[in-house]
This record gives sequence, structure tokens and C-alpha cells, in this order.
Amino acid sequence: MQGKALWYVAPGRAELREETVDAPKAGEVQVRSLFGAISRGTERLVLAGRVPASEHERMRAPLMAGTFPFPVKYGYATVGQIEAGSAEPRIVFSLHPHQSLFTVLADAVIPVPERVPARRAVLAANMETALNALWDGAPGPADRIAVVGGGLVGLLIAYLCARLPGAGVTVVDIASTRAEVAHRIGADFADPNAAPTDCDLVFHASGTAAGLATALRLAGDETAIVELSWYGTGEVAAPLGEAFHSRRLRLVSSQVGSVAPSHRPRWTRRGRLMAALALLEEPVLDILVGSSIAFDDLPAKLPSILDYEPEGMCPLIRYPAADETS
Repeated sequence: MQGKALWYVAPGRAELREETVDAPKAGEVQVRSLFGAISRGTERLVLAGRVPASEHERMRAPLMAGTFPFPVKYGYATVGQIEAGSAEPRIVFSLHPHQSLFTVLADAVIPVPERVPARRAVLAANMETALNALWDGAPGPADRIAVVGGGLVGLLIAYLCARLPGAGVTVVDIASTRAEVAHRIGADFADPNAAPTDCDLVFHASGTAAGLATALRLAGDETAIVELSWYGTGEVAAPLGEAFHSRRLRLVSSQVGSVAPSHRPRWTRRGRLMAALALLEEPVLDILVGSSIAFDDLPAKLPSILDYEPEGMCPLIRYPAADETS
């Protein structure tokens, strides 16, 4: 059978390529895609060819094809329906690149819980990143928590933290348009100049040096700043002078490629992803899913999609199969 896949082929340019999709063998399933999600931060760097040579292997998505910088078939959030290889044609999530039809090992897909619509399930990879960040930061009840950067991952972190008893959670961002979304998910919102200081824990997910400086400023004495931003080949100046040492602040890296050390002895990556899907049951999270882009239009629209991030919402890819089943 034939399918189409998105390939990044040169700086600023992507294209759809026809691909032959093999029938599933024993232990495999064939999935027809319904929806997908674009990871703005990571895929912006991929499209620009800014994945550092030192990270070419570590940055490989689980099912990607090609090699960095180009050409590469990249992506890691696809929701589809099993068409063959299983007696049950259920909806599943896969860390698969953007592709309309694909065949993978059966353990490379995870059933989507019945209470999670297919459109919302595309948030699973981002929720997994947020969950791993909480495991790295270990927030607790009544903590005063700042999340610097109101993009999709930052908002999901705020959503999870806001469910801790008595916790005060503030999303900090220069875009005031994200205030309503923050309030809807249970968090406060503040401009960097008006954000609360002396926080018990700070998450940084803005992807900017200015955001990192803000995160350091908001942290209370002996506080951890959990850094989720990934800057690719860019260099970032961090203000580690002044009171950084006297206040004994800690910069903690958080990256979803590995399970957080606090949970690694007991959790697998598959188990963590299953937990992330289960955390998507609340309908309020639909506010984080943006308007859809037809898969066939993706190459032309991708540069503008990656340049503009309204209200921290997730860019949703709509495959032809979604139109056929709606």
C-alpha cells in the first residue's frame, strides 16, 4: 500500500513523499493516521537545520528515518486507527513521524483511553515531557511554583502542578494572550516584571535567554530551576553571577529522552507514555489543541506554523482519514 510522509529536506523546506507501506507481519500492526501534533520548539530547529552534530544520534526520534541535518523524516506524535495486524481496530498513539499510513511493531503503539478523544490524544508526547519535568522537580503541596514560558509544555506543567493541594502556580510569559488559557487550566498568570519571587520551585520552558534570567530571578533561596528549553546550536548567556551562588540555586536539566532519575528504577518509557495518555482525560485540555492543518497543506504552511505560537496551543495535523470518519 502507499502512504505519504513529511520529510524535512533543506533549511526552511519540507515536502511530502510517497512511501510504500508493507503489510504487517507477525507482531506488527498497520495504522492509518487521523491526527498528529507538531512540536514547535524541536521541529523549528529541525526545519532550520540547527540540530548540533554532537546530538545527531541522541536527537533521533524513535521511528524517524534519514539522518540529520537533511533529509529527515521527523516527528513524534501521531494518533491513528489500527487497520491490520490486530483483531481490534482501536485508536492508538505512536511516536511516529508525520505519515498518513505506517506499519510498526505492535509494542510501538499505545491504546488511547476511551475517555480521551483522538484530537486531544496528540498531546501525549508533550504531556510525557511535562510529567517527566515534574518527576525531575518534585513539586509538593502548598508550593509556590512559577512556570516561565506559556507554550504548550509550560502550560501542561502548570496544569499538573495546579492539581497539587494548596499549590500556587503562576505561568509567566510576555504574551498576555496566554493569560486566559492559564486561568482555564487552574493557574495564575503574570508578566515577567510582575511575577512572584521567592518561589519554591521554578520550571523554565520559554526557550529564550531572557526567560532563563527571569526563572533565576524568581527562584527562592536554595531553589531548583528545572530547565526544559533546548536551544540547538544556539549559545545562551545565563546570569550565574550576582547572587546565584550565595543563594545556592540549582539548575536541573530535564529531557524526555530518559525517564527522570527519581523514577527510572521503577518506570519504563512505555509506562510513562501510558501514564501521560491517562492524564489527558480532562476536557479542559481541549483548549490546548489549536485549529487543524490539512496534511497535504503541511509543507507550504509549516514555516509559518513554526514561527507563530498563538496562546501556547498545539498545531494539529488533520489527515484525510479524519475527514472520512467524521
